[in-house]
Amino acid sequence: MARARWVSVHIIPCERQVRAWLSRWGVRQDDSDEIIQDAYCRIATLDTVSHIDDPRAYFFSIVRNLAIRRLRRESIVKIETIAEIDACHDLHGQSPERQAADRQEYECLLGLIRALPIKCRQIMELRKIEGWSQREIAQHLGISEKTVEKQLWLGLKAVRLGWSRVIATDKDRWLRSARK
Repeated sequence: MARARWVSVHIIPCERQVRAWLSRWGVRQDDSDEIIQDAYCRIATLDTVSHIDDPRAYFFSIVRNLAIRRLRRESIVKIETIAEIDACHDLHGQSPERQAADRQEYECLLGLIRALPIKCRQIMELRKIEGWSQREIAQHLGISEKTVEKQLWLGLKAVRLGWSRVIATDKDRWLRSARK
């Protein structure tokens, strides 16, 4: 149930972009359907998704690898197509402006984490930035895994709330500037 919710929140909204990307690379519609279905199957077979920091990039990466495999199996394929897809590490077409915006968003998220109460902040940093498991954090801090889980939940809730406020503020700022 939790996996299905995670997929519906983080992966399904990316599907349209993935399909557009596949189409730009000349992948037929029926092949795109199969590749995307295979990607969903791979996600479904994961033991956990807690290690995935950027679900969108993870989904794109799976699709990219599946598309490359499919192209390599085809008997006739332009060698340039495979080379271009292989070289495409950044599937979002990161312009310098997008990279700068991503850096600003990352700094904003770090600021939201830094604003958390000290224990919650420490646990969030160890889990989400350093990639420690809940068990490792609990042992390191001498607390129960249940406490780690609760603090992570509270931290994520606070960060999401803060992020939604940032987005709302940015949207209001954009609307005001668009009206001028």
